[in-house]
Amino acid sequence: MEMDGAEAEVDMQQNQLMKNTAVYTLLFAVCSLVIIFYYCVNEIEIVMEDSQEDIVQSTDTAIRENSDNKPEKFQNENSIMFEDNDQEMTYFCVPLHEEVRAENVTIENHYMDKELWISIDKEQNSKLFDDFYRTQGVYGNRDAVVEGYFENSADMFRLKFKLADIYEYHSIFEDNKLYIEFVAPKEVYDKIVVIDPAYGGEITGAVSGKLEGKKITLEVARALKEKLDETDIKVYYTRMDDSAPSDDSRIDLTNAVKADMLIRIEVNEAEDTKKYGTEAVYNSKFFIPGFGSVELADLLEKEVVTAISGKANGLFASTAEDEVVERAVVPAAAIRVGYVSNGQEAILLNREDYIQKIADGIYQAILLAYED
Repeated sequence: MEMDGAEAEVDMQQNQLMKNTAVYTLLFAVCSLVIIFYYCVNEIEIVMEDSQEDIVQSTDTAIRENSDNKPEKFQNENSIMFEDNDQEMTYFCVPLHEEVRAENVTIENHYMDKELWISIDKEQNSKLFDDFYRTQGVYGNRDAVVEGYFENSADMFRLKFKLADIYEYHSIFEDNKLYIEFVAPKEVYDKIVVIDPAYGGEITGAVSGKLEGKKITLEVARALKEKLDETDIKVYYTRMDDSAPSDDSRIDLTNAVKADMLIRIEVNEAEDTKKYGTEAVYNSKFFIPGFGSVELADLLEKEVVTAISGKANGLFASTAEDEVVERAVVPAAAIRVGYVSNGQEAILLNREDYIQKIADGIYQAILLAYED
């Protein structure tokens, strides 16, 4: 009987152990399912690559799918369909092929062209994407989006959307859909500056100064960008290559993003080859109390002259030739960093260390402007 009692006790212990094991196994399974479900539904933010068009423009929000005024490149057989959706959505929704993963997607904000590009690495057979977008449309909040099309390049499948204005955006990749919320720059950034390297593109005729100047102003802007990238200031550049944005597009950018200031970088040229020095031009048509165009021009000249240990020629009111500065409705000034017609100053303006000093002067002026 004593043996029977001992065996019964062992059986009870084994049964209890089995019950405990079953309970723990069930709890582990439930926890695992909860974790898996969480990661399935959790929103995955796409890491965007900056380019200089964020590579580095009043808003007409109507969707003009059948407009006769479409940009030529949007008039092709690869146009993206816009589907009606009864749901009210904050986001603009771009369905992606089931084989696309978040790490294959790059978004570029080409703000000077008012375009948003969604690029997909061609690890997959991109013909699948062609077929997909011939039957699948985009939907959701289309207030900011005018139209779109897709294209196949050698190494990339790309969706391009024409926007009604200049926007920043938030994006979420979820369930093979890209959700994009467009927002005004001032809703995202407290400090906004527009830097306008003058000239650019093909230059002909008796404008040798501009021909040389387009390279100098671009190099100054690039050196300045390295410094400003380390700050909390959002900077829009009208160009960061040898493109030639129109005066209208440069002005539109400045006004559209509601910049705190516009700084145009120029060179000078004169028949008198002995003339040299730095000067600044301020917007003589737009005045605001406190810190305005005159104060900005004054800061720019002082700080650049100090940085290069140069000669100050003073401040000048804008004229009709200074259209970009004069038509801006924010504090605006042009800093003319030297005379390319002066042999000695031209040599300096082509030296990397001198470019860095000019950029540092402009940088210091911007910081002081925000202190004011």
